[in-house]
Amino acid sequence: MSKSHHDTKRAKIRAKIRGTKDCPRLVVFRSLQATYAQLINDEVGETLCASSDLKNKKGKRSERAQQIGEALAKQALALKIEKVRFDRAGYKYHGLVKAVAEGARAGGLKF
Repeated sequence: MSKSHHDTKRAKIRAKIRGTKDCPRLVVFRSLQATYAQLINDEVGETLCASSDLKNKKGKRSERAQQIGEALAKQALALKIEKVRFDRAGYKYHGLVKAVAEGARAGGLKF
């Protein structure tokens, strides 16, 4: 089975960005139905916390994406995580991906 262009791009990014316990990887995923964000410790392959807009469908998608970032930042600060590495997962840095990043920054995360 051959890899698609998007999978190859993700693999190249993943080779450069590694999350640790002290500085996890903040990865964003967009589907047609929802937007997801999670903090991952790649050393042990563990998701530290996650947020999505699956249950909240009110408002514009960009506003919900910013709320996802803010909610993830709140969970991260509760785990005493302030610094993260941002992984846009091959998506361009605009729209929903940018809104998640801005929400995370507004919530107190540094990257």
